[in-house]
Amino acid sequence: MKLHEALTSFETYLRDERRFSVHTVKNYGLDLQQFFAALPQAAILENIDATAIRHYLHGILKTKASSSVARKLATLRSFFRYAIRRGWCRTNPAKEVATPKLPKLLPKCLTIDEVTALLDVVDAADGMTMRDRAMLELLYSSGLRVSELTGLNLHELSVHDGVVRVLGKGQKERIVPIGQKAREALEAYILWRTSMFPAHEETMALFVNKRGGRLTPRSVERILNKYVKKAGLQKTVTPHMLRHTFASHLLSAGADLRGIQEMLGHASLSTTQKYTHVSLDKMMEVYDKSHPKA
Repeated sequence: MKLHEALTSFETYLRDERRFSVHTVKNYGLDLQQFFAALPQAAILENIDATAIRHYLHGILKTKASSSVARKLATLRSFFRYAIRRGWCRTNPAKEVATPKLPKLLPKCLTIDEVTALLDVVDAADGMTMRDRAMLELLYSSGLRVSELTGLNLHELSVHDGVVRVLGKGQKERIVPIGQKAREALEAYILWRTSMFPAHEETMALFVNKRGGRLTPRSVERILNKYVKKAGLQKTVTPHMLRHTFASHLLSAGADLRGIQEMLGHASLSTTQKYTHVSLDKMMEVYDKSHPKA
């Protein structure tokens, strides 16, 4: 089996059977292309061993974080599992390679004051700034991934009921509530959005650019960065940080961890539990104020 043919087959499997997003399939493909490029030109799939993988990952570790190396190793393990099922090789050499030790990094979050400052600088004076306000309010209000935000269509949002239907990782659907501020911002934006770009098959996207096309995750990052600078926040803020902030603020206010798990669309509670560390200061404050022997 030629390497490029195996890659094409694997990408088709991820897209059509696993129902992975275009973005995820692309990342898997890039990881594998990089690995294949590092192999000898005459390399054969069934002859790739753990030594070749270790050598490749060791080279990457010189310039990349251990988390990036761990992701690439996970891609290789997934690819070789697929190759075994297809009968292209007998063993999974990537299983013999140890995952690099990862630092336990806590999610970075904004304070409530920082979120307020960020949202307040979006004046919502015209259609595009109304879009920006609605978009940022929704990110913080509902904790969506940026890919979920840009993938939203008009019919998946019910401002009246205060919920949004989200298609998350693995094509899993979930219902997420929308806060009052976000609902108000969305109502104003949608009035403009539907008058400027009447919905039909090609313009079903909720968040659109000046030409009516669907916004991309990269566009959202650029828009967010513009308002971060305008608000004078001396830190890097990403859409994913707003997702972390959503979860952390809910937990600090006493929300149930399993409820947060459902809203975030985490498959495992252990993924959500990292936010318990972020709220440790709040937890200790409550303890000191409330416990009779504190």
